[in-house]
Amino acid sequence: MDKLTVSIGLFVIFVVVLLGPFLSRKIEDSLEAFLFGCGTAAVTISNLWSLELVEEAILAPVDSGRIFGIPVGITQAVLLAGLVVYYLRAQICNGIRRMAEKLSLSIFIFILVAVLGILSSVISAIISSIILVEMVNALPLERRSKIELTIIACFSIGLGAALTPIGEPLSTIAVSKLGGEPYHADFFYLFRLLGIYIVPGVIAFGLAGMILVGRKKRTAGEETIASWECPMETLRDVIIRAVKVYVFVMALILLGGGFKPIIDWYFVLIPAEVLYWVNMVSAILDNATLTAAEIGPALTELQIKSALMALLISGGMLIPGNIPNIISANKLGIRSREWARFGVPMGIIAMLIYFLVIYLPYWI
Repeated sequence: MDKLTVSIGLFVIFVVVLLGPFLSRKIEDSLEAFLFGCGTAAVTISNLWSLELVEEAILAPVDSGRIFGIPVGITQAVLLAGLVVYYLRAQICNGIRRMAEKLSLSIFIFILVAVLGILSSVISAIISSIILVEMVNALPLERRSKIELTIIACFSIGLGAALTPIGEPLSTIAVSKLGGEPYHADFFYLFRLLGIYIVPGVIAFGLAGMILVGRKKRTAGEETIASWECPMETLRDVIIRAVKVYVFVMALILLGGGFKPIIDWYFVLIPAEVLYWVNMVSAILDNATLTAAEIGPALTELQIKSALMALLISGGMLIPGNIPNIISANKLGIRSREWARFGVPMGIIAMLIYFLVIYLPYWI
């Protein structure tokens, strides 16, 4: 097929992938299968099927990098963290409860937001968001304060998880697509590239939670934490979640491979500053999908940095933006308008601050 035909076909798939889960509940409930089908179609239209691409799609979810020669991937991280929580949930819950009872609410909230943000790069954004939901449920706060705390924490988790390729699908996809020339991305590539922006950001969100939520009036009944019961989850739930993550990442690898012509033909021509703001679309669309479509070795380091930071920040603005948002909103019953009322202003402020931090050194 010629360039125009391929471009039109991929554009149609791009629109379907981005809007489908947002418009259809059935698609959202079967997201892994939906993305796998779209990824297969994209590779077919681009005529880019190869043994290397199939091998990458199969291995990337379980081999995003090596630590002491041992393959490490987001699938193992999700499975291992899930098993730890499953078998040690009583000890973990009791430890959290004791810490919450000894600390002031504002200090506890800072620790909750900042620590979960950093830990998400190790235990995954999925596990961090599950822990977050149970801890927020236990806190003696009114509903609005719980919503604000959840949104702030999801911004932190979404940022922190990008430090390693096992933290979230976005980082897994980015490292996989940049593993060859000229970047040779390894397990710690994103930490080296983005750590200087992410770590202070996680701490800043912790301080924001402490200031905006920690000082608010508690609801009646300080016994809320003391009466907290540990969440129950079956072993089957733990295994199914890991399998779904594997399929999800595999589908995004195929999708990214199929969209390679679009990246080579068009995205490399977009100035980094413009690409940064274009990626605010991640507020309503999954940022891992956008990473699969955008990031590639043909981009400059500044373009990669701009694209990823914009995706990470704006992904927290609305519920569909990333996995922590979706999990937390679903389990806590947070509506889209409730999320947007607080998430959009906070996201825009963070976008402006990071834009200046990233580009001022290049302008001066």
